Amino acid sequence: MTLSDRKKRVTIKDVAHAARVSTQTVSRVINNVSYVSDETRKRVEEVVEELGYRPSTLARSLIQQRSYTLGIVTYGLKYIGPSRTLNGIADKADQLGYMLLMKELDDFAADSIDEVLDSLLARQVDGILWAVPQIGSNRNWLTNRLASTPVPVLFLTMEPRSGVPSISTDNYQGAVVATQHLLDCGCKRIAHISGPMDWWEAQERKRGWRDTLEKAGMDASEYRCTEGNWSSASGEQAFIQLLSSFPYLDAVFVANDQMALSVLREAHRQGIQVPEKMAVIGFDGIPESAFFYPSLTTISQNPQLIGEQAIQYIVEMIQARQENQPVVITSRFIQPTLIIRESTKPA
Repeated sequence: MTLSDRKKRVTIKDVAHAARVSTQTVSRVINNVSYVSDETRKRVEEVVEELGYRPSTLARSLIQQRSYTLGIVTYGLKYIGPSRTLNGIADKADQLGYMLLMKELDDFAADSIDEVLDSLLARQVDGILWAVPQIGSNRNWLTNRLASTPVPVLFLTMEPRSGVPSISTDNYQGAVVATQHLLDCGCKRIAHISGPMDWWEAQERKRGWRDTLEKAGMDASEYRCTEGNWSSASGEQAFIQLLSSFPYLDAVFVANDQMALSVLREAHRQGIQVPEKMAVIGFDGIPESAFFYPSLTTISQNPQLIGEQAIQYIVEMIQARQENQPVVITSRFIQPTLIIRESTKPA
């Protein structure tokens, strides 16, 4: 390569020629789209490195008629889960060369959906991530609006629906694992503190608790369950109410770690030894749960991973549309994991 060649900006065509592939294949590798063979991906990446190729966002936007901008609709960033999910979205989007345009809803209601969608579409976004938790009837707009939306829309944390792409934590399976762990520890009177029951995640976690107990021949009556609102303050009140209705419990599955923190505190205040007299397990796996006293056994979900995989999924959908390929619509679940700490004790 001559000196004048080095000064010339390397283009995607140069990379494609050197790697003996099409420019579309180079684009797929750069955007980390999954359907490229490992051998081809490695060859293209080596050529990109060798030639020092740096994609021009403006040039590829004009050529491909794409803005390389994604709309993000969110709400509830005061909650730990949504904020960590947004971190994953931002990290992966930056890695794949996409800008983000965020719209935060004033509340969970669906009466301003048209305005939000139209605002994002007017800015020529290539796709939309709907990172608003499914609460009550706030998915009803899908029936009338989704089919007419000209770009892919991917939903986070929602009940699977035919023809609607989504990606979520498997809340039900996480609750099954949590409850089964308490049973394996020898607990027989297992209570549950749920999240707000208009949230889909709270419904799924309660359903997993109930089904696992009933499968084991255990009682899952409503008096063994109380409801919080995800906050630590609500967990304290829910636990006090639970002790009033079910004083002989020997374990509590708490629907998130923040409420579990106040359960541990109130148990200590009332002289209930954890885990000797009562085992406690949470859900979320927030980093601070390792430093509760006693350290909290929990079901660890990975909001960062959900955000990253959501970006990967929607980019694949955008790429498929761009190339007139069929778009495979699925509901994907990320499996949570059990982290055993001091608040539960094996039998």
